[in-house]
Amino acid sequence: MAEHHRRRGRATKVVTAEGAPGFTRDTRTELFLLGVSNMVGVDTFHEGAGERDGRFRALVATVAVADPDWFARFVRWLRTGAMLRSASVVAALEGARAQVAAGIPGSRAVVDSALQRADEPGEALAYWLGRHGRTLPKPVKRGIADAAVRLYDERSLLKHDVDGSAVRFGDIIDLTHPRAHDERQGDLFRHALDRRHRRDNPLPPSLTVLAARAALMALPLERRARVTDPAVLDAAGMTWEALAGWRRSAMDADAWEAVVPTMGYLALLRNLRNLDRAGVSDDVAATVAARLTDPGAVARSRVLPMRYLSAHHAAPGPRWTYPLERALRQSLANVPALDGRTLILIDTSGSMAAAFSRDGTLRHWDAAAVFGLALAARAQEATVVSFSHGSAVFPAVAGESLLAAVRRFKDRHLHGGVTATEKAVREHYDRHDRVVLLTDEQAHRHDASDVTAAVPARVPVYTWNLAGHGVGHAPTTGNRHTFGGLSDAAFAMIPLVEAGSHGQWPF
Repeated sequence: MAEHHRRRGRATKVVTAEGAPGFTRDTRTELFLLGVSNMVGVDTFHEGAGERDGRFRALVATVAVADPDWFARFVRWLRTGAMLRSASVVAALEGARAQVAAGIPGSRAVVDSALQRADEPGEALAYWLGRHGRTLPKPVKRGIADAAVRLYDERSLLKHDVDGSAVRFGDIIDLTHPRAHDERQGDLFRHALDRRHRRDNPLPPSLTVLAARAALMALPLERRARVTDPAVLDAAGMTWEALAGWRRSAMDADAWEAVVPTMGYLALLRNLRNLDRAGVSDDVAATVAARLTDPGAVARSRVLPMRYLSAHHAAPGPRWTYPLERALRQSLANVPALDGRTLILIDTSGSMAAAFSRDGTLRHWDAAAVFGLALAARAQEATVVSFSHGSAVFPAVAGESLLAAVRRFKDRHLHGGVTATEKAVREHYDRHDRVVLLTDEQAHRHDASDVTAAVPARVPVYTWNLAGHGVGHAPTTGNRHTFGGLSDAAFAMIPLVEAGSHGQWPF
């Protein structure tokens, strides 16, 4: 991979945002790194949202045409493996647009694969209409229609087909003409059109969940707080959000205890603080804790490890600390047990303080700390270092939980300042068998050829790029590997690479 671009006979040097020697990547690698780290429409420390989203669209258009098979697998994994909604939807639609223009088939299935929740066909159509107008290419239209048939039912209509949505279920049906898979779904589609166009037709008898909801809505306001039978609420498709709005009063302990049995895994995780504030019983709290720590539930939820840290920040009380710790460890099941000696360097520079979550409660260095310390806990022998303008070894504590280690790391080892990566590698590499860097790669100026120059060529160096910038801090050739993404599955690639596998993509 070239370190320089040629322009009018002269070498144009590529540098990171902080002026260090930089390295460009091939388009698939750049798209992968940007895709797994890009929150569409959100600024990063070194790159504005508009510039970043434009780069993402351009890369998608290039790769979708150049390597359609890789692109199809990437989009599906981006949504179902990396669990990134907006990036996968934008990639699928922009890729379909490029493939249609180039006469390449197959984008219908790619669009369908990116839509995994019942509100996402509407999000996809809203994006297309806002960016490309009302002319829908057949693959886009049919891919969205396929997803609607797969995802639309009574409960999803109650939850997602609401006034104020940019695109309603009826709009999807009008514009994409999905074919219902049975008579009951056909009734649902006709009812969705009636709702959208405000037609006062009677509710079809087959739609029993909608009928049960209508019966609850007809109850006088003063009687609603007395409806606490979980079976009654579930029959009406009453989510906790819907219950709160229907009661028109604060969710007390009785209300939460009535809806907890039907709440999804992520909804429980997000509402631990609300359950505490309402004062739910210890028995109900124990039920919630059991669900959060059930290995099968953790695996099915596909919740990213960062969600558990976020929940712990929101509800740090003694009820939830141990369950969250157990669930977090189960969510990291794919982190490999590494033999030998591993140097793990965690970037704590100023740019790593950029928001990781949309609400700003989690930062990029939160992600780096969780994964770096999890990797260290599984390694035979690990040296953990935090670095920015300076660096420091983070001492291990025998028997310490991962959440406690993250708290201790944040209390003692967040520095701010510039990203002196080359200096940290040079000072702390000591005949380790591998080096792992968790960073945004925007290294500060240095005099070496790249930030890994102090590490012998025979020793593998793995960079996890947490921000997806286009210019990297080292080449991606030989024993220098760059990955992206915040799921535990990404780390499973370390032993694959070291065993000689060339399939470095997680899909």
